[in-house]
Amino acid sequence: MSKELDQQHKALTKAKKELVSTATRTFKTLDRERKKLTREVKSATNRAKRSAEQLEKKAERLAKSTSAKVKRELRSQIRKLEKLRDSAKEDAKESREQLKLVRDDLSAARTHMKRALHLDKAFAAIEKQIGKLTGKKKKKKKATAKKAPAKKAASKKKAPAKKRATKKRTTKKRVTKKRTAKKTTKRRTTKKKTG
Repeated sequence: MSKELDQQHKALTKAKKELVSTATRTFKTLDRERKKLTREVKSATNRAKRSAEQLEKKAERLAKSTSAKVKRELRSQIRKLEKLRDSAKEDAKESREQLKLVRDDLSAARTHMKRALHLDKAFAAIEKQIGKLTGKKKKKKKATAKKAPAKKAASKKKAPAKKRATKKRTTKKRVTKKRTAKKTTKRRTTKKKTG
């Protein structure tokens, strides 16, 4: 009987974990989709505004121009800009419709996630109370000491390189000793002259 209860308890905790993880994952993916669609709507409306502004400028130039060739070119550019403006408006409209659907799904996912988190907290509180009543404590993880990485044995090729480095250090030390010696003699001579 106790084995069956243990199995059911394990299945219940596993289902709880899956519920919380799928609810949060769904919420996050829908939120990302909402942000993406919002950016698309903004870019489509900006494209529509820019093409409308360009369209106004071309229309003003068309009204001011006198030559037939320039008028033909401006009319063709105006037609292209109108098509661009209309396609940008259509894209924005489609993105807004998709965004509305995603927002609805997102609100439903948010409520599911809240419920899952509340259930998780409730289960944790119940398990804590049961643990107090039965006197069982949760098993704490043992602190494992991190092992130091094993040092590699120095190969024969690396040994001469180390000697060279030490030689350079000694020459640097000698040079600095000479410099400090020069400074001290200069200080002594200046003190004697001034004193």
